[in-house]
Amino acid sequence: MPGLTNREKEELNKGILDYLKSGGYIASAEAFQKETEIEELDPKKSGLLEKKWTSVIRLQKKVMELEKQLEQVKTDAGTGGGGNPKARSRGGENLPRPPEQFTLAQHRENITALRFHPLYSLLVSGSQDATIKVWDFETGEFERTLKGHTNGVQSLDFDHGGKLLVSSSADTTIRLWDFQTYECIKTMHGHDHSVSCVRFLPSGDQIASASRDKSIRFWETSTGYCTKIWNGHEDWIRSIDITEDGSMVVSGSHDKTVRLWDVRKGECVQIMKEHSHHVECVAFSPATLASIDSPDGKTYKGKGMGSFIASGSRDKTIKIWETATGQSIMTLTGHDNWVRDLQFHPSGKFLISTSDDKSIRIWDLTQGRAVKSINDAHEHFVACMDFNVNNPTLATGGVDNVIKIWNCK
Repeated sequence: MPGLTNREKEELNKGILDYLKSGGYIASAEAFQKETEIEELDPKKSGLLEKKWTSVIRLQKKVMELEKQLEQVKTDAGTGGGGNPKARSRGGENLPRPPEQFTLAQHRENITALRFHPLYSLLVSGSQDATIKVWDFETGEFERTLKGHTNGVQSLDFDHGGKLLVSSSADTTIRLWDFQTYECIKTMHGHDHSVSCVRFLPSGDQIASASRDKSIRFWETSTGYCTKIWNGHEDWIRSIDITEDGSMVVSGSHDKTVRLWDVRKGECVQIMKEHSHHVECVAFSPATLASIDSPDGKTYKGKGMGSFIASGSRDKTIKIWETATGQSIMTLTGHDNWVRDLQFHPSGKFLISTSDDKSIRIWDLTQGRAVKSINDAHEHFVACMDFNVNNPTLATGGVDNVIKIWNCK
C-alpha cells in the first residue's frame, strides 16, 4: 500500500477489522486479525471506517455542487451577471439558483402540472400517469397520492384559502377535491376533449377551464354546474390566466393567438396575433410591474394588476403585450426550443420561463433579455413550473418524470 504511513496503515487495518466484526464476518475477521497482528480494538473507535467512507461521499457531493455552482457563475457572467451587483450582495431578488434542493421522484410518467399550497409547505403535482401527488417541499418528503382521473392530469389550482384543489385531465373531466380530507367531492362533465387548464376565480365560487374542444367554460364550485361557455378560438386552448381581481381572462391557443376576455361582459375584447406557432402558455403581470421600456424607446406605464401579458410559444419566443391595446411591446428570444411555461416573478421585474431546451431562464424586463439561465435543469423537456411567493421557492416538472425544488433565497 504505497503512499500510506505505518500509522495510517494501522488505522485502516483496524477499520477493516471493525467493519468485518460488526458485519458478522467472524471467520474473515479472525483470519484478517491473525494476518495483520492487530490487538483488541478500542470500542471508542467503533464504526470508524463507515464514518470515513460517508465523509468521503459527502465531500464528493459537495465538490460536485461547487463545480455546478462554478459553471452557473460562468453562465451568468456570459449573460450579463444576473443583475445588479449590489442586489446580488444583498442576497439577490429571490431568484432560483442551482443546484436543486430536492429531486422528487414518485410519478411513473411525465410531470404536467405543479401548484404550491397558498398557506402550507405543500406542493401538488399532476402527471400523465393520471395521479396527483402531495409533497412537503421544505423536506422533500412524499405525503400521499390522490387517484380518480383515468387519463393524464393536465392542470391544478388551489382556491385562495387552500381548502379546495381543482384538477383537470385528458379524460375530459374536472375534479374538485376537499384538501382537508383529500376526497374528491365533485366531478364536472361537459368538455368534449382534454381539459388543458383550470383556474379558480379569486372569489373561489367559480372555476374557469380551457379545453382542446376550443372552449372556455365556467363552473359553480358549490354545485359543479357549468354556468357559461365562451367560444372564439379556432383550435386547442392550451392555457388561461385570470387577473387578481377576477375581471379579465387571457387565453393562449394552437391557433397562434392570445385572446383577452372581459369577464363582466362575457366577451373577447382583444385578439393578439404575432406568434408564428402554437401558444403554449400565458400569464398576467402582477401590480408590482409598474412600467416596461420597449426596444423602440417607448415607455409603457402599468395601471395595476394585469397591465401586461406574457405569452410563450412553440416559435421559441416569449412576447410581452400591453393589455389595454393588445400591442406587442417586447419579444424575448433565447430559448432553443418550445417555451412550455412561464410566470412573472412577484417583484414584477423578472419573468421566469421553462422550455423543451431543458433550461430555466430568468428575464429582466427592464433590460429585455435573459440575465440568468439554468441549463440542463432537467434531463428532458422542462414542462411546467410554479413559484411560491410566500416562501421563495421554484418547482419545475419534467418529461424525465421528476420534480425539482429550487431554493430562491
